[in-house]
Amino acid sequence: MENTKIVLFKGKRVRKVIYNNEWWFSVVDVIEVLTNSERSSVYWTAMKTRVQNDDGFELSTICRQLKLLADDGKMRETDCANAEGIFRIVQSIPSPKAEPFKRWLARVGFERVQEIENPELGQRRTRMLYKLKGYPDSWIEQRMRGIVIREELTDEWQKRGAQEQKDYEILTAEISEATFGLKPEKYKKLKGLKRENLRDHMDDFELIFTMLGEKSTSEIHKVEYSRGVPKLKQDARVGGKIAGDARQALEKKLGRSVVSTRNYLEKKPGKKLLK
Repeated sequence: MENTKIVLFKGKRVRKVIYNNEWWFSVVDVIEVLTNSERSSVYWTAMKTRVQNDDGFELSTICRQLKLLADDGKMRETDCANAEGIFRIVQSIPSPKAEPFKRWLARVGFERVQEIENPELGQRRTRMLYKLKGYPDSWIEQRMRGIVIREELTDEWQKRGAQEQKDYEILTAEISEATFGLKPEKYKKLKGLKRENLRDHMDDFELIFTMLGEKSTSEIHKVEYSRGVPKLKQDARVGGKIAGDARQALEKKLGRSVVSTRNYLEKKPGKKLLK
């Protein structure tokens, strides 16, 4: 998902994901940050029991299970809470880091509020991050346009009955397979990727055909008034095939495959970032 990120608090990671237009944070990551516990999931289980016994409050009621990138490189359901929920959880954790963490959390959450009110701020931040990583301006333009098209598509999916995360992954895989002959997981393996975002390692042609497949799918949904995941899957295959046919026509003309093993993992001074 495009809406997942990892942020750092004093050098420790905190995974977060956008859900209903606000940041939701991994509870076990927050616990690890505040307690230095190597078994944060065990701490979280014991903590829920303790709070319920002491205060009669079930912490699980302020959490949702959302998919975040796990250590094994797979998207796994993880207990998450929004900023308000995390503040409540932090209150139950005795830690000298609690107050600075609250200030950090308020700042991180406020950035998202700013981006919702003014989307250009989010786009500028994203552009700057790519530039700092060494991506060329021409690639950044393609990538940013792809992000917009992707957001338009997921908005259509949400309006038409798809549930976030699981259904989105299924529908995305349908488009990818019809466009490139590969589902995202196999595509990542081809490029030698693990946790990295696949689209951040595509070249211009790969991004262009990804956009074509997703934009075609989005427009098909609209003209056919599609509803429900089965119909959305059918549209995704058709939209992906449109891009796939265009890809094959170009490959025939060029005499080479558009699908590439190249990635952006290695950056060397004075050389192009894509290898």
